[in-house]
Amino acid sequence: MKYEIVLAPQAVQDLKRLKAHSRAAVRDAIERFLRHEPTKTSRSRVKRLGGVSKPQFRLRAENVRVFYDVSGRRVEVLAIVSKADADSWLKKAGEQS
Repeated sequence: MKYEIVLAPQAVQDLKRLKAHSRAAVRDAIERFLRHEPTKTSRSRVKRLGGVSKPQFRLRAENVRVFYDVSGRRVEVLAIVSKADADSWLKKAGEQS
């Protein structure tokens, strides 16, 4: 079954700021990994985040990290952040569990 993918306003802005090559890679990764099995973790691509209740997951696409939540059949992309800024974003925006 397909999941509905919704980008938060911040994620839309983040996506627009990326270079075209990175933007295409992120879109491809979102479609490939989040459309059908967004909760299926892997060694390198999808990781369930511990210590925070929101966001629940992180997707790796090249040097970009996509933070998202899954609720029912809906995937909400919260932010798209560079690898270098991912830890600081998570500390600032993540909700502790």
